[in-house]
Amino acid sequence: MMVTRNKSSGLLKSVEERLLKKKTEEEKKQAQISYIPKDCISNILARLPADSLQRSRFVCKPWYNVVKKPKFIHAHLQRSESVLIFLTPNVKESLHPISKKLKVGENGRSYPMASNLQEKQNKIPVESKLFDPNSIPIFGHPALNSPKNFVQFLEFKNGKSDIGEYGLSCLGNNIRATCNGLILLDNKLKKGGVIVLNPVTKKVIALPVGTLCRLLHQESYGFALSDVTGEYKVVHLFLDQLGFVGCEILSLNKKAWREVSGPSFGLFGNNGFRYAPVSAAGALHWIPHFNGSNYVVSMEVDKEKFHQIPLPRSCRTHDRIIEIGGSLGFVTHEDMNHIDIWILKGLSGEGWTKQHSITVDSKIDMVPLCSLRIKGDIIFRRNKDGSFYAYDFQQQQMTEIGKINGLPRCLPHVNSLVTWMQASEDIFD
Repeated sequence: MMVTRNKSSGLLKSVEERLLKKKTEEEKKQAQISYIPKDCISNILARLPADSLQRSRFVCKPWYNVVKKPKFIHAHLQRSESVLIFLTPNVKESLHPISKKLKVGENGRSYPMASNLQEKQNKIPVESKLFDPNSIPIFGHPALNSPKNFVQFLEFKNGKSDIGEYGLSCLGNNIRATCNGLILLDNKLKKGGVIVLNPVTKKVIALPVGTLCRLLHQESYGFALSDVTGEYKVVHLFLDQLGFVGCEILSLNKKAWREVSGPSFGLFGNNGFRYAPVSAAGALHWIPHFNGSNYVVSMEVDKEKFHQIPLPRSCRTHDRIIEIGGSLGFVTHEDMNHIDIWILKGLSGEGWTKQHSITVDSKIDMVPLCSLRIKGDIIFRRNKDGSFYAYDFQQQQMTEIGKINGLPRCLPHVNSLVTWMQASEDIFD
């Protein structure tokens, strides 16, 4: 009996010693971490992708306090590379029209790549965050029976394009605009409504319904940050049957639409709005149509005034305006073998400057989609076969980086932790 008791006490003592040793090691490790300067920790964390930061912030309380600060979120935004965001329909099989990607080898040829786009059933529905948990159950809402779309993005790195997942589904079928990691998405729960969503943090808010339009192409939404007030503004243009364009603006910190003077009569004609505006140089910019237009319609975000800015040459079918390094760029096909890149110096009549001229191999249908914020490459897509190209200005070389058939409409985006409200007001944290 005594022998059994001694063995039990010895085993208990051994377990206590191991636990004490483990606790001591953890305390030493924490002590070592505490000696790392906060600025150093912040600098390291700012280099992580946004989705990794979402997980890393819960490692310890000091990291959480660093990641949630607006100064850190802004620093991380400045380091984040551009992607293209889009919606794809929820289908029963793997998204095969999008999965036929090609990897570019050293010999310049393209090879098939395995797709990482297997359908997943555990998508978080965006609209579920819009319901009051104390109200009527969401399952009874008729809109929830509509087909869902997946929110996904296309990133460009290591000489190829790759599709990434947010783990989100939504009822909306149209992304209206993007800004600093926030997107404007159709709100199918309210006719004519839109929601603001950060697909990385999953934070979402519904905006009040503005002026209703009968057709999609009779209205356009712009999304921009005011450099003066630091508030996010949503700009809504809408066209009537006579060709008059009305304008209303909503500041996200006030959440109420207000009417402002729209662009002059006739600038947009009766063709409506086919493409989202481009945010650059403190303004939102629209090209009325991409065939024959010789001017841009711009609205200063802070002054909320519209201007007509002449283009350096008439716009053709595959020409586009894009944001390049904070400025407004105009990418135009000079002829079958040359693409010119113009930069607008300012909004006060400074005019355009031709910055680059790219020689291409008769790829006249190459449409510019965006300029990478960090690397600086311009991403093109050929309408003919869905192949993507990146032009490297340092190497002065155009390279095919992938091929994706059937890719839906996509907009420039950046994955970030940006929010439209203060942390203390964030009910979804």
